[in-house]
Amino acid sequence: MRIPFLVKRLGLFLMVVVLAASVNFIIPRMAPGNPVGAMIEQLTSRGQSVSGVEDIIAAYATRFGLDQPLWRQYLNYLYDTILRFDLGYSISFFPAKVEKVLFDALPWTIGLLSISTLIAFSLGSLLGALMAWPRSPQFVKRLGPLLMPLSAVPYYLLALILIYLLAFVAKLFPLGGAYNPSVPPTWSLASFLDILWHGTLPALSIVLAGLGFWALGMRGMMVTVQGEDYLLLAEAKGLPASRIFFAYAMRNAILPQVTALAIALGTVASGSILVEVVFTYPGVGWLLYNALRTSDYFLVQGVAYFLVLTVAIAVLIVDLVYPLLDPRIER
Repeated sequence: MRIPFLVKRLGLFLMVVVLAASVNFIIPRMAPGNPVGAMIEQLTSRGQSVSGVEDIIAAYATRFGLDQPLWRQYLNYLYDTILRFDLGYSISFFPAKVEKVLFDALPWTIGLLSISTLIAFSLGSLLGALMAWPRSPQFVKRLGPLLMPLSAVPYYLLALILIYLLAFVAKLFPLGGAYNPSVPPTWSLASFLDILWHGTLPALSIVLAGLGFWALGMRGMMVTVQGEDYLLLAEAKGLPASRIFFAYAMRNAILPQVTALAIALGTVASGSILVEVVFTYPGVGWLLYNALRTSDYFLVQGVAYFLVLTVAIAVLIVDLVYPLLDPRIER
């Protein structure tokens, strides 16, 4: 991989991170009211100790520039946010820091949505490729009308349907939560099975909703590679049909899918917010919902910055992996 290509991608990544931190710095100063005052009101109404309130007031008086010039506030904020990843205190979980609250919720979201997204991507891409492949069975090619409604149905609507059918009527799965509240999760097989049981319906709603999207996208890309010279050459060389399908057709058609997968995995950190709300699943989406509901200003701000950061990292990884899939991209 050439150095200029790598330097360019890293430069774009740093630019996105700085812009995200800058927007996080500017928006609070454009919003009406005083966020520190709102924080004080919430903490005192919840009966927090005066000493604790005074500490956090002092911290945010410095953080939001009540005692320094604006340019120095901005530089300090960039230093805290980008270099130290210090996102401040959470109002709802005081005296916990925002990054700690975020990292406590992150494993639940990653465990649920990353696995669900990868399953939907793998099955959907393979199914879409088979739908466009001339040698596929006829019943596979006729799955398009079934997958089109799935690609249009949002996650949360499927979640409600699954809850009604499989949890409320059939009583096969719990109505919500990530584990049995009477038995906290531990590193044991019983706890793992309990978490898996609770996560089946949320994961199924995400897989079913994403399956149609990935399949139709891959089908469209496979149609565009039909008749390309490299496919004709592979057939003329007498290569096995399976190798032509995977190594020549799918490998070239899947590039746009990989870009979409990177963005999808980057937004995994935000969770499918409404799915997590419907199932009361304790991930980042549920955390963001509660932060908005309780006006936890700094937690919302920290989660927003973290989401931009995760998408930027995912796109950077895809930019570095792309030349491995197709060396022409680097040129």
